[in-house]
Amino acid sequence: MSDEEHHFESKGDAGASKTYPQQAGTIRKNGYIVIKGRPCKVVEVSTSKTGKHGHAKCHFVGIDIFTAKKLEDIVPSSHNCDVPHVNRTDYQLIDIAEDGFLSLLTENGSTKDDLKLPTDEALLAQIKDGFAEGKDLVVSVMSAMGEEQINALKDIGPKN
Repeated sequence: MSDEEHHFESKGDAGASKTYPQQAGTIRKNGYIVIKGRPCKVVEVSTSKTGKHGHAKCHFVGIDIFTAKKLEDIVPSSHNCDVPHVNRTDYQLIDIAEDGFLSLLTENGSTKDDLKLPTDEALLAQIKDGFAEGKDLVVSVMSAMGEEQINALKDIGPKN
């Protein structure tokens, strides 16, 4: 044993990992998984039994939660897969800047100004139209693996 002191550099996020391991055989439909480095929602899982000495394999079909692209992966069911930490946060919309960035009100009363309007045309139109009509809008922001994107909108009534 040594008497040396160990010093660790602190990272702003308290060292929280972007993903955590989970055994492939325990991941179910509607769960999340990392496929080809992208966070995906699992839409289909099928397990194949293999030969005498092989492993059972899990075939995952997932939809990227940010780009909506379909991705597939096959993993032995006894192996670990990366599962992304996915968070959903609601923010009240304050303003839409001309450059396409939104000004959002957080729970603690501060503003968040680093989110762009979504690329989804229908959602984009709903946000712009609702804001133009002076409605109080709440946007749901999904974040995983260092990315954030608006994925839903709620109308909480007209502004007073």
